[in-house]
Amino acid sequence: MNFLKNFWKDESGQALSEYGVILGIVLVGVITVIIAFRDQIQNVFETIINSLNM
Repeated sequence: MNFLKNFWKDESGQALSEYGVILGIVLVGVITVIIAFRDQIQNVFETIINSLNM
């Protein structure tokens, strides 16, 4: 019975799973921003490439 009580109170893996959830949310946000501003980002990189080729 003590094993079950100790197992129930153990929170050592909780922080890692919380960081995983936060990382997932951040990744979804970054991907959403990249998709939303895809054309503008492409124009910036094309401008940089054209400037380097001259």
